[in-house]
Amino acid sequence: MMGLLDLEKHFAFYGAYHSNPINIVIHIIFVWPIVFTALLLLYPASPIYDLSQLGFPQSMTLDAALMCFACWVGSSVLADRLGPSLAVKVGLASQLLCWTGQFLGHGLFEKRAPALLDNLAQAFLMAPFFVLLEILQLVFGYEPYPGFQARVNAKVESSIKEWREKQIK
Repeated sequence: MMGLLDLEKHFAFYGAYHSNPINIVIHIIFVWPIVFTALLLLYPASPIYDLSQLGFPQSMTLDAALMCFACWVGSSVLADRLGPSLAVKVGLASQLLCWTGQFLGHGLFEKRAPALLDNLAQAFLMAPFFVLLEILQLVFGYEPYPGFQARVNAKVESSIKEWREKQIK
């Protein structure tokens, strides 16, 4: 049973779809711009909750999670400066470029369909955090807790082995 807060299970699921080093780099480059430009495109939308009472701008479109706050602020500033028409064009062009890169990475290098085809919500929610943790692990050796990376890697290897065996059958 995959618990909501079972990071090992979530990261292993996503990691099993991202084992090729080139595909990992492609995702590191494109995932956060997808988040950023999605927020750029949502900028003119009505807010989910009016946070103006707390000092936030009226135009806030999503309750910002801590990890996405910088993207939200940056995309809001950019959208304000570009104006609605150009912001939509920049957002759509970036989405097209980034999603094309993602699918090419899976098709050419991973040789496996993206995770979003098996679990859309989990893939969209985990992608930014997976990429962030991947960078923190590579650059700083960071782990949420000791042994996390080793346990996730073991689950990833097991999942990839299982997937390959199914492909052979």
